[in-house]
Amino acid sequence: MGNSKSGALSKEILEELRLNTKFSEEELCTWYQSFLRDCPSGRITQQQFQSIYAKFFPDADPKAYAQHVFRSFDSNLDGTLDFKEYVIALHMTSAGKTNQKLEWAFSLYDVDGNGTISKNEVLEIVLAIFKMISPEDVKLLPDDENTPEKRAEKIWKYFGKNDDDKLTEKEFIDGTLANKEILRLIQFEPKRAKEKKNP
Repeated sequence: MGNSKSGALSKEILEELRLNTKFSEEELCTWYQSFLRDCPSGRITQQQFQSIYAKFFPDADPKAYAQHVFRSFDSNLDGTLDFKEYVIALHMTSAGKTNQKLEWAFSLYDVDGNGTISKNEVLEIVLAIFKMISPEDVKLLPDDENTPEKRAEKIWKYFGKNDDDKLTEKEFIDGTLANKEILRLIQFEPKRAKEKKNP
């Protein structure tokens, strides 16, 4: 994808990213130089990604969650993220439109990539999220969502699904847009729990 080993970003990739993200040409070029400094091969491996992710969660275990995030952004399934995939990931998680973020969230929860989400896949992602929540923050969660199993069950019930049902991307997006409580439950935001209990 683009001139991954040269010092310049290809015009095609630059234009595509400029048109499809909120980032300016100047920002993209600066980030590309920084990206190449950190990843001279022009690619981030899953291990490098986990290492970067761990810096944001020094008191937690983000490894499992980082693996799922990485998988969801490795669009060509080559086991690395190139600059284009990296920038799209940044855009989707920070500035993307709500529907884009929900499409990404669906791909995160669709662990096996088969186009649907099962209750077990919800539990797998929620387990990974819980590894990043401190025990103090877990204590602040409501009783019906203070374990991964309870939280996954609560999410699944909000979608009105039986244990062995599957959830399509449309059902996931529509259900989440219709119920802000689902959006809260599928995310990692322990500070919000604190703020609710300690106004």
